Amino acid sequence: MDLSIIIVSYNTKDLLRRCLRTCFGSATNFRFEVFVSDNGSTDGSVELIKQEFPQVKLVENNANLGFSKGNNVALKQAQGRYSLLLNSDTEVNSDTFDLSIKYMDQNPAVGALSCKILLPDGSLDKSARRRFPNPTNSFFRLFGLRKFSDYNITAGIDEEVEIDSGVGAYLMVRKEAIAQVGYLDEEFFMYGEDLDWCWRIKEAGFKIMYYPKASILHLKSASSKSLPFTVIKWAHQAMKIFYRKHYAQKNNWLFNQLVYLGINLRMLLVLAMNLFRNKKSVH
Repeated sequence: MDLSIIIVSYNTKDLLRRCLRTCFGSATNFRFEVFVSDNGSTDGSVELIKQEFPQVKLVENNANLGFSKGNNVALKQAQGRYSLLLNSDTEVNSDTFDLSIKYMDQNPAVGALSCKILLPDGSLDKSARRRFPNPTNSFFRLFGLRKFSDYNITAGIDEEVEIDSGVGAYLMVRKEAIAQVGYLDEEFFMYGEDLDWCWRIKEAGFKIMYYPKASILHLKSASSKSLPFTVIKWAHQAMKIFYRKHYAQKNNWLFNQLVYLGINLRMLLVLAMNLFRNKKSVH
């Protein structure tokens, strides 16, 4: 088996159908398997897979395990030389798997690969190629000074470039890299687990590349839509976990407390803006 494609699903039935159609419509001579790890969907996603995609290796978790654990359940069963984390709200170009596998085969030093991830408006999903968050670039981002932050890589959209991290919407990882660093850290429920995985892959000596010849469409929710409280909480918890794992030991206690305070203040600000947006939409 060349490639194990892993899709964590949670109540995204119609998007999942579109995603799977593009996966199985891929033009490649490589052998691939598709896992759908369903986190207790109640929208008929499981029935859809059984009826329309019997070739899918369905994992019924019967509860929302989160992104990391949902992926890990399938990763532990994967037989491929490469494993691909793929979001259910994506559509894959017919040559994307083929191009990605060929690139990885030709570049054994590359442990993980991100592709060109396009949003519906044709722009690049900036998460496709990132530097690791650190106290400086995170401070600028958290407080609206993004032009001073180097978190997002600004090379040309079609320029192949080494990166610190891709995003779990499309992240292809070499089996040998997983064997060395282990699976996704399940302390991250949602958000941050891809950054942490890439950190560990790079720490093990592998490169991580943005490879734009391969591309997908990411039907990402518009940022203007209101976010549930739990999503805001998960995102900010992920920031704390990542900082604690990779930076806290390098700084003193007082500095660490200021970082955690900044993350908490930012969470409160986002929650307040979200409540205001909700009230405005009602009126």
